Amino acid sequence: MGLTGMDIANASLLDEATAASEAVQMSYNIHNGKRLKYFLSESMFPQNIDVIKTKAHALGLELVIGNVKDFDWSKAEEYMGLMTQNPDNFGNLKNHSELAAKLAENQIVFTLCIDLLSSVLCKSAGDMGADITVGSAQRMGVPMAFGGPHPGFFATTDKLKRKMPGRVIGISKDVHGNQAFRMAMQTRE
Repeated sequence: MGLTGMDIANASLLDEATAASEAVQMSYNIHNGKRLKYFLSESMFPQNIDVIKTKAHALGLELVIGNVKDFDWSKAEEYMGLMTQNPDNFGNLKNHSELAAKLAENQIVFTLCIDLLSSVLCKSAGDMGADITVGSAQRMGVPMAFGGPHPGFFATTDKLKRKMPGRVIGISKDVHGNQAFRMAMQTRE
């Protein structure tokens, strides 16, 4: 996972926006539904914001959209997660290491929506301290699927892998004691 800096990845979510909305759901699941606010950077791609709004509405979450610099740290315990984009909708490429450390102190799941190739210009999302990273696989040369969206990717830390969307392939034993592979991670589309 060199470009993301994460331990495990699942490819081929429908698109980047869907992967981002799945990160919101995963943040909700990590907190077992006990935190109902999610902070979203206003500088994210508009299509990502729109899909996340739909997911947040379906889950009954309060979505706060604003400048990350204006995040109200006095109410941090109310937030399950925070997501920003790198580079953002204005082309700004930032090192979010300090933000990630502060979010970790407050047990807020940090998701970084990235352009994979930007990781060769700066620290990877994992090296910055992100818990989840999502994005589009188009930059890796994946063509449009019959005019549809580019596939998205979803990556996370080893600690959070059991909460991520999709399934993991694992080794098990069948009823006769023989080694068997079982599907525990696959794409969902």
